Amino acid sequence: MALDTEVPDPPALRGSSDPGDYDAVDEPEERIGDDVRRGELEGFLRAGAWEDAFDDWADRTYLTDAEFRAVREAGLLDELDFYWNQAAEDVGYRVPSIPEDQFDGHEEFDADTVETVEEELDDLARTVSEVLENDYIHRGSEEFGYDWE
Repeated sequence: MALDTEVPDPPALRGSSDPGDYDAVDEPEERIGDDVRRGELEGFLRAGAWEDAFDDWADRTYLTDAEFRAVREAGLLDELDFYWNQAAEDVGYRVPSIPEDQFDGHEEFDADTVETVEEELDDLARTVSEVLENDYIHRGSEEFGYDWE
């Protein structure tokens, strides 16, 4: 099912500086460094990474238009956060937890729907992370102050 909606603005990145609070494709065994590069990642999101990832996700999400509107109204997209994981050399992400009463008053939301929303937000964040890693962070250069050769 494809979602028929405009691409919302990307989230402003402002989360915890503790990478232990985030999910990543590969979890590092140890943490190295504190430079999470939110400013650069936010620039990439605004330069097109968010739109590319959102379009990809919207083409395959299970959320209905009404469910997605409720997610936007609840501000859940604004709570997505991303950081550069120096140890694993990937983009970690955090998806907000959804309080049980978040969608009270929305009759189309039941416990299964809330679980679906959580899964779909996780899928969106993972898609954004992968687009950033694969299309915007060029590992063959010295971008982010690293030499990936």
